[in-house]
Amino acid sequence: MARVIQAGAITMRGKKVLIVRAKKNPLDWIFPKGHVERGESLAETACRELAEEAGVAGEAVQEVGVSTFQRGRLLIEVTYFLVRFVGRVEPAEQREIRWCSLDEARTLLSFADAQRLLDQVEELC
Repeated sequence: MARVIQAGAITMRGKKVLIVRAKKNPLDWIFPKGHVERGESLAETACRELAEEAGVAGEAVQEVGVSTFQRGRLLIEVTYFLVRFVGRVEPAEQREIRWCSLDEARTLLSFADAQRLLDQVEELC
């Protein structure tokens, strides 16, 4: 099984957290994430994906945790970072975004692992 390394952003603006609609299934709410490009650190990838998917500029504060899942014959490993909101940028993708309370995000997030990571963020903030 091939392993794919990705990075994602759990972005806070005050007491609100950012979630986005998934590209593969727009019914799902997730944290922005994606593939590492050549020469990028995981933290840089998380911030780039945040800008592309949500139109948000951010600064990685610290690593939160890793989520691993299987898609077909691929094992996807996503390292998530707590990201501080810096400002708005032009998004590369047209996804619905939502800033919501941590409790609301827990009810909207489509995957239990994302909810687990959100719990870890709450402990950090």
